[in-house]
Amino acid sequence: MGVALTRAAQWTSAGSGTGTLELTPLNESLLNDIIKFAENFSSRHPQEAVFFSLYEVSFYSSSGTTVQSEERDKDGQPLLLLTASTIKVRSFGQLSRLLHVAMEKKLKEAQACLQANRDPIVKILGPGYGTIEGEDMSMLRLLDRMKKDDDPDTEIKMKISLLLQQLDMQLLNSSLKHISQKVRLSPAAVKNEVDLLKHFSGEGEDTVLESLEYTSEYEFSNGCRAPPWRQVHGEICYLIVKPHDTDPLYITCSTAGVFLNGEKDDIDYERKSDICKDLITLLRERSPKFVENMAKQVFDAEDVGQAQKFYDYSEKNVFEKTKSPLVKSKPIDKKLEPSLKWKNVGLPASQDKVSEKSDEISESSSESEEDEEQPERHQEGNTDLPSEYWQIQKLVKYIKGGNQTATVIALCSMRDFNLAQETCQLAIRDVGGLEVLINLLDTEEIKCKIGSLKILKEISQNSQIRRTIADFGGLQIMVKILDSPDKDLKCLAAETIANVARFKRARRTVRQYGGIKRLVGLLDCVPLGSANLTPRQEKDIEVARCGALALWSCSKSTKNKEAIRRAGGIPLLARLLKSPHANMLTPVVGTLQECASEPSYRLAIKTERMIENLVKNLSGENEELQMHCASAIFKCAEDEETRDLVRHHGGLQPLAILLSNSENKELLAAVTGAIWKCAISRENVTKFREYKAIETLVVLLTDQPEEVLVNVVGALGECCQEPANRAIIRKCGGIPPLVNLLTGTNKALLVNVTKAVGACATEPENMMIIDRLDGVRLLWSLLKNPHPDVQASAAWAICPCIENAKDAGEMVRSFVGGLELIVSLLKSENKEVLASVCAAITNIAKDEENLAVITDHGVVPLLSKLANTVSEIFLNNDKLRKPKLLALATEKAKYG
Repeated sequence: MGVALTRAAQWTSAGSGTGTLELTPLNESLLNDIIKFAENFSSRHPQEAVFFSLYEVSFYSSSGTTVQSEERDKDGQPLLLLTASTIKVRSFGQLSRLLHVAMEKKLKEAQACLQANRDPIVKILGPGYGTIEGEDMSMLRLLDRMKKDDDPDTEIKMKISLLLQQLDMQLLNSSLKHISQKVRLSPAAVKNEVDLLKHFSGEGEDTVLESLEYTSEYEFSNGCRAPPWRQVHGEICYLIVKPHDTDPLYITCSTAGVFLNGEKDDIDYERKSDICKDLITLLRERSPKFVENMAKQVFDAEDVGQAQKFYDYSEKNVFEKTKSPLVKSKPIDKKLEPSLKWKNVGLPASQDKVSEKSDEISESSSESEEDEEQPERHQEGNTDLPSEYWQIQKLVKYIKGGNQTATVIALCSMRDFNLAQETCQLAIRDVGGLEVLINLLDTEEIKCKIGSLKILKEISQNSQIRRTIADFGGLQIMVKILDSPDKDLKCLAAETIANVARFKRARRTVRQYGGIKRLVGLLDCVPLGSANLTPRQEKDIEVARCGALALWSCSKSTKNKEAIRRAGGIPLLARLLKSPHANMLTPVVGTLQECASEPSYRLAIKTERMIENLVKNLSGENEELQMHCASAIFKCAEDEETRDLVRHHGGLQPLAILLSNSENKELLAAVTGAIWKCAISRENVTKFREYKAIETLVVLLTDQPEEVLVNVVGALGECCQEPANRAIIRKCGGIPPLVNLLTGTNKALLVNVTKAVGACATEPENMMIIDRLDGVRLLWSLLKNPHPDVQASAAWAICPCIENAKDAGEMVRSFVGGLELIVSLLKSENKEVLASVCAAITNIAKDEENLAVITDHGVVPLLSKLANTVSEIFLNNDKLRKPKLLALATEKAKYG
């Protein structure tokens, strides 16, 4: 751990001493990792924790009392000794206890320890274990000593050394990750910033600085003014800056940032301050007058162009919450003051991702993530940004610093821009506007809340904005707003939640803060069929629509589906399903079709008589609504009673009509899926033949996405269980495209197409076409597929092919290795595979020559081992035919 800090942390010299460890953010992170390691060492490694070192580890302390532990080492020395200003610890167990006791000061204690002990491994294990020629040498010496030495502590020392080296690597990786994420300054960026500040500097009380000068006028070809031997350390130039209210500042600009140096007459290169990200940030921290005059430049109405340019440079691309405002705060109405919670909003991204990852394990494994994590987009310069970008940033400044009236006016002005454009959205985010807008939601002023929500609703179409809103706690406040008596606020909050809750963490947040119950409550409104609605009732209906919109987004989570059901959402959704308005129906049906993946919802959709309304909306003109209705039927029609209800309410004909809309692939996938499941019932197949749906399905066998093909072939597989439909498929030219699909890789598609080809092969005329297209060989090759479902479906399809082929015996023997392959599948553990293979072998065994071949391949012993299983399969499976093979198997099993 000392090695990692020596290489990764920042130290400052202290005369001839060992040096002082600076408490920078990186060092603080490293120290916290070390503290966590030490605190948990005793519980995780109890045997090593009691090992004591002959070399003391000293901690600085301000205590004046002498305290010692009862535990002692073999020489009688206490394992923990506190005297005057020194603490001496001799074991990890005591070190763990000490850190637990020093709860508030543990960071300083660890800092002092590492300052006093620059090589802790030597202190703990002895000088023989130090890292002299490289990290691995200590481990080599340990291994060598274990061979030569009988010291019982050597093994424990090796374990401790391994644990410390693991920690060392962890600290190095952490520091490298931190360093790699830092934004590094370039000579061009420094020059631009200096030139800009010079433009606003000079005589007069309103200038931002009195003067700003380089210490060297010579500029190298790379843009640096530092001498070459300092450029190797990343230094770019040195400045002398004279603010209005402080002594001159001597500043070093480097690729790592900007800091004060010790220059007086000659440059003292040693750093004398913390590192700031840019020159303006450092000056803000040092000169209140600089901040005040910079604000004047920004708001100076007589010099808007210059002020805008200055603000652009100093504030663009600021994503994190600013510690000191750019503008001097004006008196703000008390109602608009932010709540104290906003001081604690910004959590580190790493911490947020850890908690997100741990909780997502409990979410639905089938839940899709609509928004993937997208890389941050940074504007590289000013040249390609439109004027709207800078104008919006200026408006955000007025919202930050204005009173109530100015805030409302600025919000209204911002809505005049096209907020659907990504440039406008990112302009708000880059200047810290999202925090301001979310902050306004926590005020008591209704107009400001409404204005803020209207903007957030528009810009939350952007995936980056959505995640930022969630990061800043915006969802929690919006959930609270759902309790507001103001209906406009409820609507806007629900619509914005609908936009933001398009990724897992956001959906989870809505549920965890009680949002599902509140959103379900919004669905309770007046009967939608009522005539002469009052304006108040119309507003209630709009609230319900917005609530359904938010529930639609949230319902992609399995836990949220259950929460909606428990909150009483099903009967309310059923009532809203009777609405005559498409804008209400779309989110309601969208929510139902998402929830229909759960058995409890499928049952409720049937018992609450929603099928009738779903069928009714298939005949509308809104394609999105039609798609969601068809998708809901697709999921629910697994149940026979539901399939009958769809037919009873006249849903089959509109489904057949919608097949002609081949341009809308999402709608086509939902419709073909609904037809597939409805076709499981033979009565429905008769209707589909009457509506000419089979001919249309054959047309859709080519040039369609796999999602559509799976459903089309599934539907044809069900339809061609009837002889009349098999003839229709042949006459429409459906056999060749079906055989072509046998070469695919999609598991679901292969299962469906093998079933369809097998059903078609029961007709001799169809079988001739299949054989001519080499379809049987393709089916046989699918027996090698790794998925048991595909193997079983292929074997079932092979059965009618053998039965209806002209010379089945010769055809089967022509497949090199085919008989051996099918016999080997009798070793499968999947009962459906066994059943289908037994059926195929039954047909193969009808040919005496083939029977001899499979006997040579050991079919009889395999069947003998499976005698009981085979008997059960034959007796319980209606697809199996003659008992010839069963008799053969049982006879061989009986007599050996």
